Amino acid sequence: MTTTPLSKPQIKTIASIILLCCQAASAAVLYFFFNFSWQISLADSVISNSYLAIGCIIISNMLGFYQPKNEKLLYVLLVTLVISAAVVIASKYSLTFLFANETSYISFLDLSDVFKSAVSFICLAWCALANILWYRLEEQSEMQARMLATQNLAKEAELNKLRHQLQPHFLFNSLNSVYALTIVNPTEAGTMITKLAAFLRGTLKRDDEVWVSVADEMEYIQLYLDIEKVRFSHRLSVEVNIAEETLALHLPGTLLQPIVENAIKFGLYNTSTAITITLDVKLENNMLIICVTNPYDPEMKASKGTGFGLSAIRRRLYLLFADSNLLQAESQNNNLYITTLKIPQKDDQNHTH
Repeated sequence: MTTTPLSKPQIKTIASIILLCCQAASAAVLYFFFNFSWQISLADSVISNSYLAIGCIIISNMLGFYQPKNEKLLYVLLVTLVISAAVVIASKYSLTFLFANETSYISFLDLSDVFKSAVSFICLAWCALANILWYRLEEQSEMQARMLATQNLAKEAELNKLRHQLQPHFLFNSLNSVYALTIVNPTEAGTMITKLAAFLRGTLKRDDEVWVSVADEMEYIQLYLDIEKVRFSHRLSVEVNIAEETLALHLPGTLLQPIVENAIKFGLYNTSTAITITLDVKLENNMLIICVTNPYDPEMKASKGTGFGLSAIRRRLYLLFADSNLLQAESQNNNLYITTLKIPQKDDQNHTH
């Protein structure tokens, strides 16, 4: 929990109210309990508390330029003691000068020196400690703000790093396929290069987007699937089922492509038969759920892997939502491997582009 210190105008307003209350109380005590005239009571109150206010201002300005360490607080109390003595002496001198003919009041001043010194020291010491506390709370608040900004920058840098690392991962595979196609089927190689250029152009356009709509992500995925269909020809079929109400929802950009790539990789791993990859998008309990299903051979070790792509997605999801269970992968008895991605949706969620 972050403590927000009062602002300087608020502190000045509170101090002014306290000073007025002290003046009124001092005047009332002198007038009603010691039977001094209202002129003497008012003058004593105003002059004494004004000097006290000046002492507080001096201490506040001093601490504004110099913040002592814990072991230096004794020096602050010593300075406070000196200023307290100066306040009492100055107020006594001024009141003696004004009411030199008031013998009973002059005697009262002599008797009240110790009491006034104690009250002045307590008030000034409290002012000093309150200023030290205020400046330290302000410094702590600024430090926490800097730490939060640093953490956000580090988080954003890691997210960008993860996103950018996924692009070469796919690009290298595609370039290898293009090279193979240039030998056996130049026409298909040209088609694949065109689609790859469109896909990479779209990647550059959305490079700064953290959040994208489901509709935009599906369009992006369709470009990727077109490239993969050129790579694997008749061996790859894709079935896409998207609930209408999910098209306007949002998810982190470039998040789905590594999951689909992983499904195609392990679905086609070490087999020459045709396979079907299923992509289901739905909304349940205010949660966007994307399921990617691919067949797999349980005897193949590779089917258990969740390479760099999925581990990067897990890290991105944790950085965005602080939840490590939003990406789950499980195998079923019918030799199907299902990867489930969950993206929380909130009505008041602000997506940053």
